Amino acid sequence: MKKIPLISALLLASIVAMGQNQFSNLVIADNQELSLVDLETETSPLKNSSYNSVQQNGSPYEWNWLVDGIWTGTALGGSALGLYFIQTKDDITEEELAKIMSEAEDIIGIDRWAAGNHNETASELSDIPFAFSFLTPFIMLFDDEINNHTGQVLGLYLESIATTAAFYSLSAGLVDKSRPYVYDDSGETSLDRRLKNNGQRSFYGGHIAASASATFFAAKIYSDFNPDAEGKVFVWTAAALVPASVAYLRIEAGQHFLTDVALGYLMGATVGYFTPELHKKKNENIDIYPSGGRTIMGDEYNGMAFRYTF
Repeated sequence: MKKIPLISALLLASIVAMGQNQFSNLVIADNQELSLVDLETETSPLKNSSYNSVQQNGSPYEWNWLVDGIWTGTALGGSALGLYFIQTKDDITEEELAKIMSEAEDIIGIDRWAAGNHNETASELSDIPFAFSFLTPFIMLFDDEINNHTGQVLGLYLESIATTAAFYSLSAGLVDKSRPYVYDDSGETSLDRRLKNNGQRSFYGGHIAASASATFFAAKIYSDFNPDAEGKVFVWTAAALVPASVAYLRIEAGQHFLTDVALGYLMGATVGYFTPELHKKKNENIDIYPSGGRTIMGDEYNGMAFRYTF
């Protein structure tokens, strides 16, 4: 078998395919020469490696108690601060309400049609998919690939929901924007309700943000633990539809305008997706381990094996 000097060998890139397309293993031997070992032989170190079982049974995420503790603690603190701002908001006066009504024509076109919406039934119905969305990450725990890492998944879920809550509560507490029902002068919405500070929290859709954060988090977790699952398209479709139904009902209820729910959806989905993504292990497709054996030409070797999968 032809030998290649080590210095030259280090300039080479070795790509080893997974599954049926396994070709060769790059081995740096103790005699400082490079040998190519046929993977189809029974003595191949890759055939006897525990690499596959680690990849299949291990979590795709890593958790850092210091970094994630600061992240989660800051998010919870931001949520508490935002809640304080919300609770201390002032009610509006009748004069301020009259000014708001006089500016109704200034509402942008895609939102104007919702001004005046008021539907208590729709508001109550929106609580059903909203509550269900929070259960979806727990449903994922019934998956065998996920439930071995329950603590890690729940930690990431708390981090995701706390982050979403912080963004929403700070926005709702600091920004005054009238809900659609504030514009309802038909008499069905009482004047007292229209004047309450709760009516100035249309920006942005908190129910939708929390719902999207939970469902997109669940879909992302499932996909990362089961990258080859055939049913992922249905998981992602459900993840998208549940918060969309919440958004529709919240508009019908007169709680938010279209732009409010669109931003809430985007914010929640982004946090739900990227919280797990930012915790994914780095270079998990690279494996380096000791190896030894005999080549197909009968030469013995000892060294380090390098494997890259894609």
